[in-house]
Amino acid sequence: MSKIAFVFPGQGSQVVGMGKELADSSEVVHAIFTRADKALDEELSSLIFNGPQDTLTLTVNAQPSLLTTSIAILEKFNEAGITPHYVAGHSLGEYTALVASGALSFEDAVRTVRKRGEFMEEAVPAGQGTMAAILGMGSEDLQAVTDEISAAGHPVQLANINCPGQIVISGAAEGVRQACELAKEKGAKRAIPLEVSGPFHSSLMEPAAEKLRSVLDQIEINDAAVPVVANVNAMEMTSADQIKENLVKQLYSPVLWENSVQYMLEQGVDTFIEIGPGKVLSGLIKKVNRRVATYAISDLETLESTIRALKEGN
Repeated sequence: MSKIAFVFPGQGSQVVGMGKELADSSEVVHAIFTRADKALDEELSSLIFNGPQDTLTLTVNAQPSLLTTSIAILEKFNEAGITPHYVAGHSLGEYTALVASGALSFEDAVRTVRKRGEFMEEAVPAGQGTMAAILGMGSEDLQAVTDEISAAGHPVQLANINCPGQIVISGAAEGVRQACELAKEKGAKRAIPLEVSGPFHSSLMEPAAEKLRSVLDQIEINDAAVPVVANVNAMEMTSADQIKENLVKQLYSPVLWENSVQYMLEQGVDTFIEIGPGKVLSGLIKKVNRRVATYAISDLETLESTIRALKEGN
């Protein structure tokens, strides 16, 4: 039997105006943006719809904005009656997946990811940590590179294992710089510095993780009604206790996206629906397995065409 997974994008996919067309035409979508404004006691929706882009891209704004937009689009898509067998999200997107699964309330999630963004920005002073994408090198070879640089006193580690031949590293600015050079010496095709505000998913985020735990202790986390494939171990999680522990670890652990996709494929998933702005995850999934069906829903046109394609396929 065909199985479906809903996947949700992470930071980097934000764009001014995302979700606006659907919010203007659908009361159920508009209501989600209104709920986000009330939860944060600020006009988040105005920033999402009108920008400016550089303010929207700040970690503290991008995280609640992406979660809100993805859930708003999901609410509209849910009217079609299409349900997933699994959900997953890339980094920040994991919180969206947890809302979709019923493990977190929307309001708690919006407030939590706002705090998560604050903690991530506070953990390492600006300029002291960074990230880079390494293309054309396997994870074992790149792990050897980062281990060598870290052993010399400049912490750096694998942060996002996205798909074959694309891995993001993260750590101290000097560690990332040296790892980029050494990776290229050892055969990597390219090393691309990323425009990020900190060394996310590295050990330097551990102070932020402890602060995040105190926030998670104060909110209600339910068992997930739909299995959520976790970033930290690429295994499904449903119990509330497991979810909380994995969210804390996620801040300083690699995002095992390629492994997560592989796990869902092994469980029989053959259709992935990306819900939220952009189609980054659809591209990564295709690089893991070209034969699967992928759809990316970000506006009315892509929502309607995806529903048509899925209905026709049944």
